[in-house]
Amino acid sequence: MRRVLIALVLVAVLPTAAQAQIYVWRDADGNLVLSDKQKSPSAQTFAVRVPNSAPAATTEFRTTKPLSRRAVVFDAMIEQNAAVHGVSPHLVRAVIQQESGFNPRAVSHKGAMGLMQLMPVTATEQGVSDPYDPAQNIRAGVAYLKGLLVKFKDDIQLALAAYNAGPTAVAKYGAIPPYRETRNYVSRITKSIEAAPKPKRIYRTYEVVNGRAVPKYSTIETPEAELITTAPAKR
Repeated sequence: MRRVLIALVLVAVLPTAAQAQIYVWRDADGNLVLSDKQKSPSAQTFAVRVPNSAPAATTEFRTTKPLSRRAVVFDAMIEQNAAVHGVSPHLVRAVIQQESGFNPRAVSHKGAMGLMQLMPVTATEQGVSDPYDPAQNIRAGVAYLKGLLVKFKDDIQLALAAYNAGPTAVAKYGAIPPYRETRNYVSRITKSIEAAPKPKRIYRTYEVVNGRAVPKYSTIETPEAELITTAPAKR
């Protein structure tokens, strides 16, 4: 009976188990059989609770391909650095997904490294000692992306083009360069953030740790909180 109960539990949690009745019996060889149809007069009947159909999930973020399961591991780093620089965390996630698929050890044929595929020059300029360290890579990548957004007056498409092809190429054409790779890159990421939520207000407070004021960032307003930025709206 214990094995029957275990089997029923497994059936109940499996995605395919959407039956109201489960029949259990043993065949001629003594094997335990479970079925949604009564095929033996000796079968015991068990009622299985079927949960109400869940409403269609609403997503805050959609990508052209599913986000890697590894994305969750880096979520706190993304949120923190995005808040510091006033960049949408959804944009940062989309860039990382496109650049490395959330693989911190990724290396491109051009020598770009890590989650946000930092080029050696960019890593050096951003003070990165280990581009394969997720914390350093995300910090530098978000800072660099913010610099491009400022340079191109918050035009996300031009900033993304510059991230891929370099700011010199974007400045030369005054638009997305006519490179297939760059245009595809911008198109994929732009589509992936089209379902991003409305901007959130970012607040900063300070907490004294070991005698030093440490900034804390949050989307929750408190009496002592200081409004520092509003995350960019989707484009």
